[in-house]
Amino acid sequence: ACICEKNKRVTSCRQANGVCWCDSVGSGVSVNCNTLTSKCLLMKAEVTGSKSGRREKPKDAFEDTDGLYDPECENTGVFKAKQCSGNTCWCVNTAGVRRTDKHDADLKCNRLVRTTGIIVEMKHAERNAPLNTESLKKFFRETIANRYMLDGRYITSVEYEKPYITINLKQNSSDKSSGDVDIADVAYYFEKDVKGDSIFHNNILNVSIDNEELRFEKTVVYYVDEIAPEFSMKSLTPGLIAVIVVVIVAIVAGIVVLVFTRRRKGKYVKAEVKEMNEMHRGLNA
Repeated sequence: ACICEKNKRVTSCRQANGVCWCDSVGSGVSVNCNTLTSKCLLMKAEVTGSKSGRREKPKDAFEDTDGLYDPECENTGVFKAKQCSGNTCWCVNTAGVRRTDKHDADLKCNRLVRTTGIIVEMKHAERNAPLNTESLKKFFRETIANRYMLDGRYITSVEYEKPYITINLKQNSSDKSSGDVDIADVAYYFEKDVKGDSIFHNNILNVSIDNEELRFEKTVVYYVDEIAPEFSMKSLTPGLIAVIVVVIVAIVAGIVVLVFTRRRKGKYVKAEVKEMNEMHRGLNA
C-alpha cells in the first residue's frame, strides 16, 4: 500500500516499480500518483463523493458558469467532446467547460476543442499597502512550476494591480510534449487550492508573500479555446441582454432627439425666410 500525495480521491493504492498507482473514485481508472490526475477524473470523483454524503479579457475568453457536473471521460482521463445530463447535451473543451448551447441528444460534437489559454484572476483581501510585485510574481511562478509541475514556458505572465492578481497560462497542442501536465489540470488544482478545497493529500497551499499570509476574496477562471465558442444570443446572461437593450434604447432615443431638433430648426429657418420675404414686399410697395 502507498499514499497518493497528489490526489486524495482514490482507492486501492499499490506500489509498482517505485510508482504509487491508485484507482480514481467514481471511474476506477488507474492513476499515476507521481503526476496530476486529469480534471475529468477529479470531477467524476468529486461528484461521486458528494453523492455519498480587472483586466480586459481576450474577445473569446469565457467563464465556466455551469460548475460541477458528472462528466464522461475517455480511458486516458480526458473529457469526451460531448457531455450529457439526461436528454440534454453540450460540447466541451479540454478543460471540460461547456462551449456550446445545450441541445437534445442528437447534438454532434465533432472533436474535443483544445483550451490553449487560461486566465486566473484573483482578488486578495483588503490591505493598506500593495504587495511587493516582484515577490508576488516569484511566488506564483515557483509554486505553479513546483507544486503543479508545469513547465515555466507555459506561464506567460503574472500581473498585479492591487487588489487583482492575474495569471496567464498558454499551451498550444503543438507545444505540449507527452510528459507535460495540461494547463486545464493545473488550473483546476490551483483553483481548488486557493478556495481551500485542496485535492492534494494532507498538503494545503499556504500563499505567503514576504512572510505574510495572503487571503483571497474572489477567484475567477477564464478559458480561451483554439476555436471560438459557439454560444447563441439566447444563451447570454439576462444582465448582458439588459445592457444591450439599454444601449439600443439610448441610441434610438438619441436619433429621435436629433430628428426632432432638426425638424424644429428647419421650421424656424422657413419661418425666418417667410418673414424676410414679407418685409421685402412691404419695402418695395
